[in-house]
Amino acid sequence: MADYRLLVLDLDGTLTNSKKEISPRNLATLLRLQAAGVKLVLASGRPTYGIAPLAEELQMARYGGFILSYNGGEIIDWSTKEMLYKNLLPDEVLPLLYETSKAKGHPILSYDGPEILTESPDNEYILHEAFLNKMQIRPVKNFLEETPRPLPKCLIVGAPEELMATEAELSLRLQGIINVFRSEPFFLELVPNGIDKAQSLRALLAHLGETTEQMVCIGDGYNDLSMIELAGMGVAMANAQEPVRKAANYVTLSNDEDGVAAAVEHLFFNNKES
Repeated sequence: MADYRLLVLDLDGTLTNSKKEISPRNLATLLRLQAAGVKLVLASGRPTYGIAPLAEELQMARYGGFILSYNGGEIIDWSTKEMLYKNLLPDEVLPLLYETSKAKGHPILSYDGPEILTESPDNEYILHEAFLNKMQIRPVKNFLEETPRPLPKCLIVGAPEELMATEAELSLRLQGIINVFRSEPFFLELVPNGIDKAQSLRALLAHLGETTEQMVCIGDGYNDLSMIELAGMGVAMANAQEPVRKAANYVTLSNDEDGVAAAVEHLFFNNKES
């Protein structure tokens, strides 16, 4: 087996297929990999509770894996549930985020443990976020007053073409204060400044005493670009955005073709046909 010690996986569009499930082949391959001593890291923009069911399915508590949630805002040792790293939104930006969402007619949400907090519980995009993360929606009358602080991130949702103007306005007004980007055409992510997957992975590598050369990162989206460039072996899915494929050392099959399993078999178990 190659001398890689850590496998970092994006979730949506990478580990999970179009049904948002881990395929039997991916599951079997990743269990075999962990049994061989390689640690798994699930790295996603999802909240921690949205990643937890996949971590349980992969038996990461048993094997000592890690969850990197909120696009790198938190790192949790899943075997001990210890918080290794946390970065939070500054409280003073929340009124601006809330007022902008109200003025533009784009609902805002955040998270409290296993729940999504929002004033718009029936919004189609918020229902989609709840479905993705297998979380419950808790309606609030006033988001600003009822949401516990500090927050790891907020999400503003809306029709893609309408959300463009909101993204441009907030990016300009909050430049250097927080990061503003879209993880999906209808999801506008609002996270602490400087947060990305690569920055958090550097902190995890330091904690583990490992190097970037011992890390394989697999992803498909723009928010995976930094970790793919950081890794000793950066892998893009066949369904990845073009800049991600160009930055990768290796392109595997798509998320509906067990691309994660194919990459693991090729890179870790030297199966040249994968």
